[in-house]
Amino acid sequence: MMKGLPAIIPLGLTLVATTAVAQTVSSSTAASAPVQETASVDDILVTAQRRSQSLQEVPITMNVMGAQEIEQARIVQVTDVANRTVGLNFDAFPASQPRPAIRGIGSSDRGAAGDPSTAVFIDEVYMGRPAAVAFDAFDVARIEVLKGPQGTLWGKNVVGGAIHVVNQRPSLSGFDASVAATYGNYNKFDVAGFVNAPLSDTLALRVSASSRTHDGFVRNTYLNNRVEDQDTKSLRAQLLFRPDDRLTVVLGIDGTRDRATAQARHTIGVDPASSTAAVWRPTIDPDHKTTRMDTNGYDKRDTYGVRLGVDWTFDHFVLSSISSWRKLDYTSFGDGDGGNPTTNALNIRGNQIDQTTFGSQEVRLSALPGSRFSWVLGGYYYHADTERTDIFALDSPPQPKGTFGAIDRYDQKNVTDSYAAFADATYAVTDRLNVFGGVRYSKDKKDYDVSNAASTALLRARERFTISASDSWGEVTYRLGGDYKLAERVMAYGVISSGFKSGGFQDTATTGVSAATPFSPETATNYEVGLKAEFFNRTLLFNPSLFWTDYTDLQVRRTVGFDTITTNAGSARIKGFELTSRWEPVEGLSLGVAYAYNDARFRNLVEDGQDFSGNRLTRNPKNKWTVSPAYERRLGSGAVVSGAVDIQYESFIFDDIDNNALNVRPAKTLVDARLVFTSPDGHWEASLWGKNLGDEVYITHQYILTGGQFAFYGEPRTFGATVRWRY
Repeated sequence: MMKGLPAIIPLGLTLVATTAVAQTVSSSTAASAPVQETASVDDILVTAQRRSQSLQEVPITMNVMGAQEIEQARIVQVTDVANRTVGLNFDAFPASQPRPAIRGIGSSDRGAAGDPSTAVFIDEVYMGRPAAVAFDAFDVARIEVLKGPQGTLWGKNVVGGAIHVVNQRPSLSGFDASVAATYGNYNKFDVAGFVNAPLSDTLALRVSASSRTHDGFVRNTYLNNRVEDQDTKSLRAQLLFRPDDRLTVVLGIDGTRDRATAQARHTIGVDPASSTAAVWRPTIDPDHKTTRMDTNGYDKRDTYGVRLGVDWTFDHFVLSSISSWRKLDYTSFGDGDGGNPTTNALNIRGNQIDQTTFGSQEVRLSALPGSRFSWVLGGYYYHADTERTDIFALDSPPQPKGTFGAIDRYDQKNVTDSYAAFADATYAVTDRLNVFGGVRYSKDKKDYDVSNAASTALLRARERFTISASDSWGEVTYRLGGDYKLAERVMAYGVISSGFKSGGFQDTATTGVSAATPFSPETATNYEVGLKAEFFNRTLLFNPSLFWTDYTDLQVRRTVGFDTITTNAGSARIKGFELTSRWEPVEGLSLGVAYAYNDARFRNLVEDGQDFSGNRLTRNPKNKWTVSPAYERRLGSGAVVSGAVDIQYESFIFDDIDNNALNVRPAKTLVDARLVFTSPDGHWEASLWGKNLGDEVYITHQYILTGGQFAFYGEPRTFGATVRWRY
């Protein structure tokens, strides 16, 4: 067992607890459910405030994807969630280390002592490393995206927002099973399924598994093969014990294994102002479906863990505990310049190795459901032990066999211990008016060791060093607000909330002094007003919100030469508007519309004598919208035919804090569609689907390195057929 966790698992075994989470009513309903006689927008139950509530009762901006949408729209990974959610973006560098950003806030720091700013939780468990975000959205009840700081109820470092993946849980209500098989272009073959089996009146087992494979999206013209393939296997097993109505016990284990070639890098241009621009030979007509790398590289990831918990109801309160332990083994190796000895005068490769053991323990006391005074008190502990190696190799001029005489290596080790105590309450002043507030104290401690002594050449540093450093940071965060029912199904709300993300240490520092000097924590204060409304006999859902967020010491990343550093912006401000709406004018017909406007700028940022104040934050489009028309019709035989189109637009994005015109991701428009047939008995479902049907060429990450401009592209047009059987 990992150091610092001996108290976690025994406590979890004693309490063995989990908070009961309600299922998504509308989205988890099987496709065979009867079409409603009167069109209306269904309720969706969520747990954003750590209790089961209708989405329309939660006084924050959030988006929810339910089980049926996840299945039929083939939402499988973080990329799919980000493409369909306004206000949410991601950075794929590489795709096996997704780094989501909400309203422009998301850390690019992958160092051993770094943390994400927008956090991912799976069944309320914090995924503390980018490569640990390996969820495969099979047998999932819903995915919740919470916007803005969630620093009271949602654990560690939720300063930008949170993505919460809620898996389906075992059920005592009866045997259930389903299996789905998919075949598509690029020789795509997926199989996923689950079995839910009650073992007795008090015990149930649910086992879910998936396998996803496809050939490479990109052809390597230099090596005459393909890259960007997939081979992912996932398994999850959960055991439910419910001896009576007061006690619910869950034990879950899961694992994911990934094997793939590396992402294709493309040399798309040069910086004409750089003295080394001549060493690169970009493609004359950049083609996202070909690359010229001299190695295919690889991404290997194995992550697995255990989760334990109980929801134990007493006469006056509920005791909940969530215990987790996880292990991550990750290795990435690949070409760093998108070329080969015949095209580029430099040959660059990179290698990253990340081994992390991490776990957490949360204990909560909360009011009984339905109480006029809803409250929760809790404590939280997180421990992570990370060993990371970052290797940068260079040949100049490149040798035919890539001998790489210059190898720059950083060996890092970091131990993080995080503690928190929190309280949150909502009081119903009248039947129409609620007031709420919460407070949390967080403290993080990091012990960091880094050395570049094993390097054969210093490419990113100015000196050799072996450094040990330690620091800690603490902060009080809060939320305060209220909501008022203007009508039976119209609620207005206002909230002030704050968030905190601890400081850290440079992963590839240039000097020993820099390595030992921590960067500061970042804090955020968000002001938000909004409306949760349903009109016209519940056929129109209309949820707009306005927000204003002030950041202090925002942690930002920048590449200078061969080195990427983390620095603190003195201040930043984000202001904007979001709207989520769904209209169901007649039976079977619906139209979903979502829009986000974000104006995110640095108010005070000076780096190495350069003033970037007024520049836009990275990974933050000003405008993003989605439009999703859908139609469902029941045939005379009882079979159901449905179809949907999802159109997603995103305006351009800057990839660097200098807002360099060379480092811009152009605007993109993606179109997905699906056609689904469900048999009269509801046991069989067949669908035809397509993603990125316009074959849009879009960049998911780019950077400028020693005068060269390099990019990764998103997935091309994919299409296929899926057959699903339900018990």
